[in-house]
Amino acid sequence: MEIAGRKIGPEYPPLVIAEIGINHGGDLGVAKEMVRLAAGAGCEMVKHQTHIIEDEMTEEAKQIFPPNADVSIWDVMAACALSLEDEAELKRYTESLGMIWISTPFSRAAADFLNDLNVPAFKIGSGEADNLPLIRHIARMGKPVIMSTGMQSIESVRASVAILDEAGIEYALLECTNLYPSPPEIVSLQGVTDLKTAFPNAVVGFSDHSIGPDMALASVALGACILERHYTDTRYRKGPDIINSMDPAELRYLIDRSREIHIALHNPKQRTSAEEDVYRFARASVVADADLSAGHVITEADIWARRPGSGEIAGYDFDKVVGKTLKHAVTRNTQLKWADLDD
Repeated sequence: MEIAGRKIGPEYPPLVIAEIGINHGGDLGVAKEMVRLAAGAGCEMVKHQTHIIEDEMTEEAKQIFPPNADVSIWDVMAACALSLEDEAELKRYTESLGMIWISTPFSRAAADFLNDLNVPAFKIGSGEADNLPLIRHIARMGKPVIMSTGMQSIESVRASVAILDEAGIEYALLECTNLYPSPPEIVSLQGVTDLKTAFPNAVVGFSDHSIGPDMALASVALGACILERHYTDTRYRKGPDIINSMDPAELRYLIDRSREIHIALHNPKQRTSAEEDVYRFARASVVADADLSAGHVITEADIWARRPGSGEIAGYDFDKVVGKTLKHAVTRNTQLKWADLDD
């Protein structure tokens, strides 16, 4: 998978997405400051949310109150949405700092707006992961899609994935738990491997709403190629997503540690050249455990394995020495050599 020249997959370092979302509270200046600090933390991609309220919701939304807010979902989004002009400016500013800017459209009008902005990819949120007409509309635009799968099962998301497959576009599926914040009792790291098994064509990642970087980092060891977390310039801000948002320092930490885990994940089980000096003193060599005479047939009781590992016969060859005949006498604790032995 590739977005704006950034290759994404198991062979590449995880892509960390800083989701500003609505944390700026509708203030372009705040949003730009968040972007500036994200760039300083080494971030590659910033994600926004595009809300065109009249096309996104019906009047009934004014009676629906999210569990992490004390006003209706309509009022939350109306207060936090940037104007379309401000959103275009935020994209321009983000790209001027060398980062990739994408956004989640929550409506057909928002998807059309983003397509007109020439975004390099679309993000589909968990709430829209089973919105088949919106997914179909986005897929027809022919751009890569990153889709979160919170509140979904493997079976319930199959129809949405089929649309992406039929469109012939590249896509990623993110395991996600949609509670803000998400306690470990309901977070599913197994979901990462379940998605990999069920949808072999997908790049798989982890959209994290827990507190702290631990769950996201753990997902890398399970093969997550994308890590998405809410992001803010400071946790002292107010907003429904601030509680589970990372700040610039934690963003930097997530980027650095996830890359380290990715490197270690692809190292095979073997003794490395860097370990050789340690190996020479840490491992054991086969030695005589008593004074033994020439012509003696060695039994298990005659030998032992002791440090250092500088001897010719390593401890793992202990059993091969039993039954051999000594060519000459040796004293206790002598490191044995193959030349000392006859069959």
